[in-house]
Amino acid sequence: MMSGEIPDNDDAMQMPTRRRALMLGAAGVAAVVSVRPALAQTAGSVLNCEIPVPGPHGAGMNIDATGNLVAPDTPGSFTATGQRFSGEEVKRALSGQTLPGTTYEQSQAYVNYIRRLQAGQSGFTCFASLQMPR
Repeated sequence: MMSGEIPDNDDAMQMPTRRRALMLGAAGVAAVVSVRPALAQTAGSVLNCEIPVPGPHGAGMNIDATGNLVAPDTPGSFTATGQRFSGEEVKRALSGQTLPGTTYEQSQAYVNYIRRLQAGQSGFTCFASLQMPR
C-alpha cells in the first residue's frame, strides 16, 4: 500500500494498530464498570427479598421441629402466622442467630421449614438466591 492510500476494510481488519487496541481496551473497561453496579444491586435485592413462614400453601398449619407442616393441634409444633422474614434475617439465622421475634426452638423449626422449600413455593426463589456464592 502506498502512502496516502486508504486501506480497504480487509487490510484495516488485519493491521493491529495502537489506536484499535486502545479502543478495544476501552470497550472492555466500560463493560466491567457497567457490570459491577448490577451485581451490587442484585446482592442488595437478595437481602431484601422476603420468605413467608409458611407460604400460602401452609395457611392454618403449624410447623414441627423438623420443618414439616403439621396440624395445628400437633404437640411440640409451632404456630405459623405467615410472618415474612427478609433474606438478610434468614441469612443470619442460617449462620446460627435466631429469626426476629422467635424463640431459639421456634427459629430452628422455621429455618428447617425454609430449607425444605421447593420450586413453586413462596419464598423459594429468595432462599435459592441466598445459597448462590457471591
